[in-house]
Amino acid sequence: MKERTAILIGCGTMGKRHRSRFEENGVRFTETLDMDAAEILKQEKWTRPDFAVVASPASTHYEYARFFLERRIPVLVEKPLAVSADQARELVKLAQENETLLFVAQSECYNPIFLNFRKHLLVDLKKAASGPAPLKVKLEFRREHGYSPRCRDVDVALDLLVHDVSLFLNLFDARDVVMVDDGRGCACGDRIRMSLKVVSGEFAGVEAEFMADRDSEHDARTISAEFGRNGDDPGFDYSVSLVHYTSSGDVAHIPDSLDNEHRFFLKLLAGACGEWGNRALLNAANAVILAAGEASAIKG
Repeated sequence: MKERTAILIGCGTMGKRHRSRFEENGVRFTETLDMDAAEILKQEKWTRPDFAVVASPASTHYEYARFFLERRIPVLVEKPLAVSADQARELVKLAQENETLLFVAQSECYNPIFLNFRKHLLVDLKKAASGPAPLKVKLEFRREHGYSPRCRDVDVALDLLVHDVSLFLNLFDARDVVMVDDGRGCACGDRIRMSLKVVSGEFAGVEAEFMADRDSEHDARTISAEFGRNGDDPGFDYSVSLVHYTSSGDVAHIPDSLDNEHRFFLKLLAGACGEWGNRALLNAANAVILAAGEASAIKG
């Protein structure tokens, strides 16, 4: 098997994680760049890699992703894809026009806990939707953690909220989704709420409330589901935590999430699963657009 080569932009927490796990999959990094990356790249004295990994601060994602896409070099960029709706749209268009792989690293979408939750939730939703009464389901996405100096170059919506909006779009077709409340009116520093609703398609009627807080006294990453038919049936409820905790209460990261994500990316790089890859890109771009407070997204 041919050895794959890559360039890494960003040597922080996620950059180190990406490098470690890609190297375990036989990838060799020919360049590892950090604060001086933009200047070095412009000199064009680097060897063309099979792909690039962008794990620099979010405010630089657009610049670096565009740089590699313009040269038709596949790129994996950490979430968020960009920091504005216009940037997200432009990068999707550039990737499509240049027929170059653009993949957004949103490992929560590959979290085995979420994938299992998704499997069971969709079964329950199909059962609920088959009844005579209108579908009435409410989902709550909650993501909280204490203050951290990381990712402060973007607001809480593009730092945390974008995770859960991506999960929601992983469950439902973006063409069926509308924004009910972008949360900007009640945003408070590092806290924000948002509401979305599925208004067409098989699951029309599903509502979702999102709450993100990056200056909380608690740590929570949960999805809760509440079923009911306008109060006629008792329905049922359940909730899932997307993380495990140690005995001391600290978050125990789930390595399978990143491993699953990398395996999927390498399959896309090899030319497999193209349709799924395109959907993943559109979901990531739509998540940025919605988190940025726009009512209309790229859709599908």
